[in-house]
Amino acid sequence: MNVAFIGMGTMGAAMAANLLKAGFSVTVHNRTRHREEPLAAAGATRAATPREAALGADVIITCVSDTPDVAAVLLGEDGVIHGAPSGAVVVDMSTISPAATRRMAETLAKKGIRVVDAPVSGGSEGAEKGTLSIMIGGEAEDVENVMPVLQVMGKTISHIGPLGAGQVAKAINQIVVAGTYWSVAEGIALGIKAGLDMGKVVQAVGGGAAGSWAMDNRSGNMIADRYPLGFRMRLHRKDLNIALEVARELGVTLPMAAFVEQVETGLIGQGFGDEDISAIARSVRQQSGINSEN
Repeated sequence: MNVAFIGMGTMGAAMAANLLKAGFSVTVHNRTRHREEPLAAAGATRAATPREAALGADVIITCVSDTPDVAAVLLGEDGVIHGAPSGAVVVDMSTISPAATRRMAETLAKKGIRVVDAPVSGGSEGAEKGTLSIMIGGEAEDVENVMPVLQVMGKTISHIGPLGAGQVAKAINQIVVAGTYWSVAEGIALGIKAGLDMGKVVQAVGGGAAGSWAMDNRSGNMIADRYPLGFRMRLHRKDLNIALEVARELGVTLPMAAFVEQVETGLIGQGFGDEDISAIARSVRQQSGINSEN
């Protein structure tokens, strides 16, 4: 099976590397071309454009930042639509608007190109280990055809429903992530101000009902006030905007998601947008008078 992979960011590069290790023939393309080089050294073929990457591909995976980026990759002047053969399946693993996903799929269908939306969760660690949670929308036959590829990249693979359903599920994921991270940040701030040994606190509460991925994997960031990149805050804010857009369309109120989106907007304005999402703890620390020496 020939796979084209477009988007060599923090997530995409690791995912493409796992496909190479699994023995797939992989062609890679990234807008910033030097990011293709490590994959090429591992055996991937480089392509100058998305159109070139899609030539002869059975599966075309896109993993880029936002809805306009996906539209450019798929439908632009040098886009996938001009290179992919009829019968190829596009698997968009970006996090974008569900409505835009459906519109782009309608355009691609005119060329016989199928689409599956398959956004992921699990951070850079999950991308590297091949243990991502993958939320899928699309026709059952298309999902079945690309399953061998998805199984290399993910551990929990769920076909949620028709096209766009994966993106709605990812919006739900990001809402829950927002609340969880914010709650962990608040709890840690309280413990720091109380003078507790936060390593012991995390061990205690993480083993009970308060346990979570964020507690296990990002509480250390919040305690140390250091936020090495796992998933960029500015991208999570983008994802929350998508969730809020879907909520408005459906008449659902999301006060917590709206609050965290505003917190992230403020921190991005302070220059922290490229830090890990756990950096929302900066806001709690600022409001509580906690500095990195506390």
